Amino acid sequence: MKRKKPLLPTSGEVTLGMVAAASGVSPSTVSRVLSGAAQVSSDKAERVRRAIDALGFVPNTIARALADGRTFNIGLLAQYFESPFYALMLRGIEEVLTPAGYGLVVASGHWQPDEEQRCIASLRSRRVDGIIVLTGGLSDEFLAALARELPVVVTGRALQAAGLHALKTDDLEGARVATRHLIERGHTRIAFISGDPAHADSSERERGYRTALAEAGLTVDESLIGGGNYCEVGGAAAMTRILDLGLQFTAVFAANDQMAAGAARVLHSRGFRVPEDVSLVGYDDLLNTAHASPPRTTVDVHIAELGRRAASAMLDLLRRGGSAIEPPLPQLIVRESTRRLLPTVASAC
Repeated sequence: MKRKKPLLPTSGEVTLGMVAAASGVSPSTVSRVLSGAAQVSSDKAERVRRAIDALGFVPNTIARALADGRTFNIGLLAQYFESPFYALMLRGIEEVLTPAGYGLVVASGHWQPDEEQRCIASLRSRRVDGIIVLTGGLSDEFLAALARELPVVVTGRALQAAGLHALKTDDLEGARVATRHLIERGHTRIAFISGDPAHADSSERERGYRTALAEAGLTVDESLIGGGNYCEVGGAAAMTRILDLGLQFTAVFAANDQMAAGAARVLHSRGFRVPEDVSLVGYDDLLNTAHASPPRTTVDVHIAELGRRAASAMLDLLRRGGSAIEPPLPQLIVRESTRRLLPTVASAC
């Protein structure tokens, strides 16, 4: 009696042919599933994916690149990798690209357009198949021109161009909802700590703050608006300036969680309790906000999910030349840093 050949070769390497045999399809069908080709039936694609999982098959990206001219690497231009915001975004991007057989080549532009252009040139020299740009200071014209040469996904922009897909979170609405939450809890003197004015999302969040006040029939007190820089030290400095003016307010809305953390630290050092004396709201829902003391009310922009959708949009561009993926909607997360004012309570500051 003939002995059956072992499923795995003695070297332990799982080959594309073995995946084909295990799933009952041809090797070319397996290749089409790996590349995301649309002509493979859902039944065959599912059988191939089950075989890949069962055998632990790892695609040979070098061979695939030689076969169709692709590197199966995606360039990623972020701004500050030390920022928890970009760390969460990166995690979401990897969760989508890695199972699809793509690697990441990363660069950090630090919000400097000249540096970002240098990073783009470096990524292109690596022959990446596409580039994901996380906001940044590059002009729309530059990005549109880049998209004529390879697929581009950009976040934080409302931009339309061939070969490019933009995902812009509705920051105006997110900030409006956050401010309205404070108004609904009885606050009428609400300080606002804005982000870096060079960033488009900063102006949108300030517009949302102003819109909510106007909708409630409240006048904007310009002296209660402090300029920050999206960092904790900027939030602390803005909060210090507002307190030093000696103005009355009962709540603070900071345009991101890092500045809210800086503001909380200054309030504590000046003897103000959150939320007993001052209610505090942040923005982004970074990982540490739920564990702040007290846990902080914030606006969840679903950072990791935005990363996942950016990566999915890139795969759409590579496979079909376009994408209809939308960004996630901002969501108010109410925790313990805001309280409802009683009619008899006077302003704390």
